[in-house]
Amino acid sequence: MLDILMQAGVHAGGFGGPAGMWDAIVHDFSNITEPAAFAAFLQVLMIDIVLAGDNAIVVGALAAGLPADQRRKVIIIGVLAALVLRVAFALVVTQLMQIVGLIFVGGLLLIWVAWKMWRELRDGAHSAGSPEVVGDEHSGLKPAKSFAGAAWAVAVADVSMSLDNVLAVAGAARDHPGILIVGLIFAVALMGIAANIIAKYIERYRWIAYLGLAVIVYVAVKMIYEGWIDPGVGIGTLFG
Repeated sequence: MLDILMQAGVHAGGFGGPAGMWDAIVHDFSNITEPAAFAAFLQVLMIDIVLAGDNAIVVGALAAGLPADQRRKVIIIGVLAALVLRVAFALVVTQLMQIVGLIFVGGLLLIWVAWKMWRELRDGAHSAGSPEVVGDEHSGLKPAKSFAGAAWAVAVADVSMSLDNVLAVAGAARDHPGILIVGLIFAVALMGIAANIIAKYIERYRWIAYLGLAVIVYVAVKMIYEGWIDPGVGIGTLFG
């Protein structure tokens, strides 16, 4: 996965090629004991863990109303789509962050994500849930009634949540490109390997979700603030 991101980074021009990416990683992690770098790293880890588990829960809940064979197909499609989308968004994240106003909009998007998470944690709504995914019975989402409907709902959710994940990681580690790169690779790995395990532990230990929620709110507020005042890409530049 690291090789894929590095090779594509050459064509995207985002990190200056594999050598530039590796230099950024070495630089940031050689200074990981510095408070700013360590704080950014912890934020990235928590965002990745919580959003990977949340993605698994949403996919499982949307597929819950289907027969077992179709349900498993939808869950597999959902996980694979999330993997592909996270890689795709990761490859262009540095370009995205250079668009005037996008950091500000991304912060608003994360506030909406945090509000949804808060409502789910507070209300504890129940739905059918899929036996393949632990914790999705508390999502409050209504399962789709057909394979096509479930696949479409999962695709839409994956696009939204993958973009949320990448923007949140980029916002948390914006001044630390090496941590940003590792965080994006970690996000892809968690979604592909351990999303359901994470969902199980988040369901068992709710404080993990609340801690992740607090981190997301902090990153969102930081992105909104910087997305307004940044002299290069801040939305405030549009108003002189």
